[in-house]
Amino acid sequence: MTPELTALTLAALLQVFQIGLYSVAGQAQVGTKAALKPRDEGIALTGTAGRLKRAMENHFEGLILFTIAALVISVSGQSTGFTTGCAWIYLAARILYIPAYAFGWVPWRSLIWGAGFLATVAMLGAALI
Repeated sequence: MTPELTALTLAALLQVFQIGLYSVAGQAQVGTKAALKPRDEGIALTGTAGRLKRAMENHFEGLILFTIAALVISVSGQSTGFTTGCAWIYLAARILYIPAYAFGWVPWRSLIWGAGFLATVAMLGAALI
């Protein structure tokens, strides 16, 4: 497996972890009864629980582009030190993004997000060169 695919696999496991964090925090805020009912009406989460939900949703969005980048690099046999570094930067940024969003680290949250996004874009660019 290429390093890019390893980072992708770890990023997917990070997503599983984020789902768990969000679920625990959300249920702690609204209670088991609300958590178990049908979602015909949305449940508004605030504070840390709401931020963990939004961080999880943001990772779903970023994971789509990163998956494309990792697969294109790996399938086309273009894995290099540069693309490997980009993959690990993406993963590190996504890990740091969770506490940055949950605890409201301004402006670090945006800078961390930008590092992960730019690493992904750099991988996509490297695939075309």
